[in-house]
Amino acid sequence: MNNLWKYIIISSAIVLSAMVLAAAYTQRSRTATGTITVTGLGETEFTSDLIVIEGNIEVENYDAAEGYRQLEQNRESVIAFLTSKGVVRDAITFNMPSTYKLSESIYENGDYIGSRFAGFRLSQSFTIESTEVDTVEAAARELPSLLARGITIEVYNPMYYFSGLESVKLDLLSAAAADAHERAKNIVENSGAELGNLTWSRAGVFQITAATGDEEFSAGGSFNLSSREKKARVTVRSEFKIKNKNN
Repeated sequence: MNNLWKYIIISSAIVLSAMVLAAAYTQRSRTATGTITVTGLGETEFTSDLIVIEGNIEVENYDAAEGYRQLEQNRESVIAFLTSKGVVRDAITFNMPSTYKLSESIYENGDYIGSRFAGFRLSQSFTIESTEVDTVEAAARELPSLLARGITIEVYNPMYYFSGLESVKLDLLSAAAADAHERAKNIVENSGAELGNLTWSRAGVFQITAATGDEEFSAGGSFNLSSREKKARVTVRSEFKIKNKNN
């Protein structure tokens, strides 16, 4: 009789264990089974609509007053040249002029014995900023021809900007987030599960590079100014819950 009860107790324990395991499995199938993390990409190309070109003129004269008069004449020559090429006067800005004392070294029998005053160097920088990109490009390209008129001038490479960049950034973030969601959905559904809610999402830095070429990305983000045709891209890293398809 005692052996019979022993077998009854053992059998009951086995049945109870099976019921607990079955309940646990059922409960697990009703809850999230994990997460998936993916990276989405947003990318677009655009054409700059604002050009900025900087330059500098300078003169040297032993007399500061005469040097300043020369600088004024050269400044007016630059303005006249640019406006004759179609650049509007309001697009040209001249900054405050700077004056530097010049000196020359004195040697005696090959030995340096000091220096003496050699006159003044007066310089003035300028900026051309315009949405008339083609016109300014063409005019600035010819500015160095003023050297033939005795005007000492430097013209630096143009910088290109885009006035609608903030709108582009917002659109790219939306595109990258949607791409991340689509990637996660495809992976999960092809694995026989179902994509759940978003748990977190982080945007990467914006990379604005030349539209063509192999320009490198920067960890802190890049902002190309030298190319008129640009490419903008951003990534969004997102994590989603994964659900059992029967849930």
